[in-house]
Amino acid sequence: MIKNSPNSSLESPEKSASTVGARVRNLLIVFAAIILSVAFVFGLRTETSTATLTTLAENSMPLDIAMSNGKPTLVEFYANWCTTCQAMASDMNELEQQYTHKVNFVMLNVDNNKWLPEVERYRVDGIPHFVFFGKEGNAIAQTIGEQPKTIMAANLAALVAGESLPYAKTTGQVSKFTPPVTTNKANSDDPRLHGSQVKS
Repeated sequence: MIKNSPNSSLESPEKSASTVGARVRNLLIVFAAIILSVAFVFGLRTETSTATLTTLAENSMPLDIAMSNGKPTLVEFYANWCTTCQAMASDMNELEQQYTHKVNFVMLNVDNNKWLPEVERYRVDGIPHFVFFGKEGNAIAQTIGEQPKTIMAANLAALVAGESLPYAKTTGQVSKFTPPVTTNKANSDDPRLHGSQVKS
């Protein structure tokens, strides 16, 4: 019979090394799973916001139609890179669904030079920048920056009812935007260029 020696209770060095290796491998797998899970959730959140903002822009009413169809209008100046715009996209989507038959929703991308005259007219220097228009197409209020959904809903309800907006001049967190320099700045000494200096 073999007697247990004092060293027989210790594992062999090969078995001990394989146990430590397995534990390290399992720990690395757990860390990798956690990191991938966090990245996946964060990626979905970011993509959802961007997709929602893109969807809002794709479903946007053209500005010229909105200004002439006899319904009040909410114009949002935005950009795809604007984190504040992305943060509000979900709320704006819900409000658009709620007021879809009562209010025109127009999205104007500040990165598109086509909207430079409107950017200058409404002095957009931070986005999102919202301009509320009455049924006749006249601008009646502006809000700038991130707005709580309740404030936007109250303003839209008043806009539909034809009442003064309760939060007509509010400012929240914005993404800074500097409009590009216009190209129609002409030399005032040249009378032939006078027409290019006149702005509508």
